[in-house]
Amino acid sequence: MDVKSICREVISISKETGEFIRKEGQGFKQEYIESKGIHDYVSYVDKEAEDRLVEKLGMLLPEAGFIAEEGSGDKNQGGLNWVIDPLDGTTNFIHGLPPFSVSIALVEHRKPLLGVVYEINLDECFYSWQGAPAYLNEKEIRVSQTAMVKDSLIATGFPYTDFKHMSPFIRSFEYLMENSHGLRRLGSAAVDLAYVACGRFDAFYEYGLKAWDVAAGVFIVKQAGGSVSDFAGGEDFLFGGELVASNAKVFNEFQSAVRHFMKPD
Repeated sequence: MDVKSICREVISISKETGEFIRKEGQGFKQEYIESKGIHDYVSYVDKEAEDRLVEKLGMLLPEAGFIAEEGSGDKNQGGLNWVIDPLDGTTNFIHGLPPFSVSIALVEHRKPLLGVVYEINLDECFYSWQGAPAYLNEKEIRVSQTAMVKDSLIATGFPYTDFKHMSPFIRSFEYLMENSHGLRRLGSAAVDLAYVACGRFDAFYEYGLKAWDVAAGVFIVKQAGGSVSDFAGGEDFLFGGELVASNAKVFNEFQSAVRHFMKPD
């Protein structure tokens, strides 16, 4: 499999989908919004964007299944799957607030082979493929060199349906606010991870995540020299619903701090 060539095709597909989303956003109205649950929204834009991705990615690699936010396609239990979020940051989109993005990963038996995150508003495409560095619009990127949490700018996300861990999460939030350069909440986990990969953020953590939120971004962070784990320091971050990501220098201190609050002994 020529993963590099496939990645190049995925970049084009992500940008075409992003252009559709951008144009639809210009005339978007609140009455187009549907609710999937508490604080969990969707619109025809998400659904049509996913349909476009499924059609084009299906033609690119017919043997691959799909793990997708809006439920398109069937998971291939035996191997290759596209893990896609057609519009990561839907709440931002429906309010006309950046960032929001298209996120596409190709995984084989849970192992990512490529990842693309296209942030639509700034026309920034972050990507990598197996054996390659990470890139932003053709320029190689690396994670930051920040060595301590106290010097780090940290990203996180607020849960919108799963509130059972809110108390320890708020305690972690308070600690990191007091012991870092600050925290930011942008509203798109895929973009948060892409920004870790290029050094804009030094670290990121969140719970309540789905594979389509993070599969591409996690891969790009790793290819850019970063480290990723679940809150406990293990490998169950792709489908486990929680993750910590940072540059390699600050990772041990940051992961230990998150674990202290979110996975106490």
